[in-house]
Formats: sequence, structure tokens, C-alpha cells
Amino acid sequence: MAEQKYEVKGTFLMGEDWVPYTKVIAAPNEKQAEERTFAVIGSKHNLKRRYIKVDGVSLAKAE
Repeated sequence: MAEQKYEVKGTFLMGEDWVPYTKVIAAPNEKQAEERTFAVIGSKHNLKRRYIKVDGVSLAKAE
């Protein structure tokens, strides 16, 4: 199955503030895009999953 690009929007906790984010992630389905977002943001900002909220996942528009 070919990977598609998904746009993932949500917020994550940085200090005491919830900061919005938008990520374009290549994944085979929406659930996998969400999981990869947790991995990328968690790794970059040293955060647990409970400090990362996903508000929506949609197919990214072709450029």
C-alpha cells in the first residue's frame, strides 16, 4: 500500500502553554499518521503522549 501525505493538527504542552502545531506526515493511513506524529513531536520535544493532543487528521492537499 502506497503512503499518502496527511496533515495532522493539534496542540502540545510546552512549559505551561499549549502550543498549536500542523505537521504533514507520510503514512499508509490516518491512524498511522497520528502515531508517527506522536513519535516525531515526542522525540523532538521530549514529551509523553499525554502532553500531545491530535485535533484532526486529513489528507494533505497536493502541491
